Amino acid sequence: MPACPSKLPSFSLLCSTASLHRIPDKIHALRCLVRRVSRASVRVDQKVIGKIANGLLVYLGVETGDKEDDLIWLLKKLVGMRVFEDSQGKMNETLGSGDGIMLISQFTLFGNMKKGSRPSFNRAAEPVVARKLFEDFLRLVRLEFKGTLAVGAFGEHMDIEAVDDGPVSIWIDSRLKSY
Repeated sequence: MPACPSKLPSFSLLCSTASLHRIPDKIHALRCLVRRVSRASVRVDQKVIGKIANGLLVYLGVETGDKEDDLIWLLKKLVGMRVFEDSQGKMNETLGSGDGIMLISQFTLFGNMKKGSRPSFNRAAEPVVARKLFEDFLRLVRLEFKGTLAVGAFGEHMDIEAVDDGPVSIWIDSRLKSY
């Protein structure tokens, strides 16, 4: 594994251990749609499997072909995202320990409408590889974020209810960092 790209203690600890799945040399780009919410819940088979109050609803998709440090880059962006209002009403605050993150796997973030009317998902990573990266990202979030963490069910049909706060919706893409 390459040198750890972060000076944060939990990142350094993680980078010095073998707790992540071994990731192939040619791994995958990660794309997130991040929504600031006042509450969100996820259901599978009509049963609530996760919920948060104030925080971020994060849809995460995995695509073929990027670098190994993308998981850590993406996590730093996510937990450092200043999208919560300060006392002046400006978006200057990051997630607090009383906030939550809901993480949902969503391969359709890599849907492509280049040809025809039916989306193509051929850029999305294969489910086995995508699941490993999703689980690795989840482990990183658990190490770095001390608030409430709710997780959808990978590969399952999910019903997601959310109340947007703002609205504030941000794209983050590990390959197109300026996106």
